[in-house]
Amino acid sequence: MSFTSDHKVLVQGITGALGVLYAPLMKAYGTQVVAGVAPGHGGQRVADIPVFDLVEQALGAVGKVDTTVIFVEPYRVLDAALEAIAAEIRQIVLITEGVPPLDMVRLARKADRVETLIVGPDSPGIIVPGQVLLGTHPPEFYTPGSVGLLSRSGTLTYEVALQLTQAGLGQSIAVGIGGDRIVGSSFQQWLQILEEDDQTDVIVLVGEIGGDSEETAARYIAEAIDKPVIAYIAGRTAPKNQPMGHAGAIIASLVAGWGTEVGTADSKIAAFKEAGIPVADRPSQISDLVKKALSSM
Repeated sequence: MSFTSDHKVLVQGITGALGVLYAPLMKAYGTQVVAGVAPGHGGQRVADIPVFDLVEQALGAVGKVDTTVIFVEPYRVLDAALEAIAAEIRQIVLITEGVPPLDMVRLARKADRVETLIVGPDSPGIIVPGQVLLGTHPPEFYTPGSVGLLSRSGTLTYEVALQLTQAGLGQSIAVGIGGDRIVGSSFQQWLQILEEDDQTDVIVLVGEIGGDSEETAARYIAEAIDKPVIAYIAGRTAPKNQPMGHAGAIIASLVAGWGTEVGTADSKIAAFKEAGIPVADRPSQISDLVKKALSSM
């Protein structure tokens, strides 16, 4: 799995508020945004990007597309993504927040059957510094390098990237896997992608409270990942009597032997430490832990 400046990119929902704002920024960064799709707006142009009514029409005009970035309203995401899958676009980035969970279940099942990578929803997307911007990452915070950054958060991802950049630690890629309850691709999938990526030497995983994705990722890292991983968990100061996870995660935690505290910062930190993964107490510590990991390689 790779994302480079050679990839052709489609923007669905390009005439909406976010599409109009971010499609030109993606193009200005060097991303090959070859077309946009917005039903009823065919024939228009956004930042000199041609707009079509349908994905099929766009591909008929510009040829094969590698990735689509979707900015449409939550209830339109499923149809937009299925339209892209039908057009054999195999990398889909969902920026939209609040996609109906059952829509995501259906989309994830379809994507799995046809080997399509879904990033998001509720994601800032992907940036490969110096190569390609697929979403809303502020590119001035990033610089090319060898640190792979995976995160559930949006703005915290940018903060961590900026601190890495200021410490002289460039990034090979930064991926926001998404903050919605159901997301298309997991920490495990991206950990495996970065494990096999020649440009990535060390991985930074930024998690947050709620759910069990970090606990699951910690076990996966211990079993399958050889590259050094540094973790940070946001939300340590959230009140412990405030339920942040969901019933499925709690049940899964009991089955796995994690206890009833799954979803809390303490549970996630304990899981990473048990797997031998250094955990930063605050974002400013991440750079020092990364430097330590790189110096020991």
